[in-house]
Amino acid sequence: MSSNVQTYNLTARVLHWVSALAVFGLFGVGYWMVDLSYYSEWYRVAPHWHKSIGILLCVVTLVRIFWKKITESPEIEGHKLEVLAAKVAHSAIYVLLFTIFTTGYLISTEDGRGIDVFGIFTVPGMGALFEGQADLSGQIHRIAAWALVIMSSLHALAAIKHHFITKDNTLNKMIGRIK
Repeated sequence: MSSNVQTYNLTARVLHWVSALAVFGLFGVGYWMVDLSYYSEWYRVAPHWHKSIGILLCVVTLVRIFWKKITESPEIEGHKLEVLAAKVAHSAIYVLLFTIFTTGYLISTEDGRGIDVFGIFTVPGMGALFEGQADLSGQIHRIAAWALVIMSSLHALAAIKHHFITKDNTLNKMIGRIK
């Protein structure tokens, strides 16, 4: 299907960049907070923020998927193999995001408590669904987070390559500039 749209719409661009900031921010905080001691002032604050922003990113991701389905997007530029790689990478990023959301939920709610999101609402907990839930989910969560950051970094490098080497409109489309 051919598209006449030259750039991503403002909503798509905002959702994309907010998601990118959240992914890298959550990764950094997650990496940092696992080594916090019980006596650190951040021991309770950092996980609360990490979980809250993670839940909000899940909502943003669902909105992104819905928005992508109901609006038209510009065509992916590049050779057939590049277009295929971009589609596979985008799908992998979404799979990794939902793996992280699911495992984060399983880690946080194993004890039956819900996840408080900045005091605005609470996502109910279902408790332990299987033996060693928090440990196994934690391992998967960490691996998926690393994979997501690596995949997102490759995604960014591909956009930079398209901008500076191929000199096409791939990056311009996501910043809203028509070349």
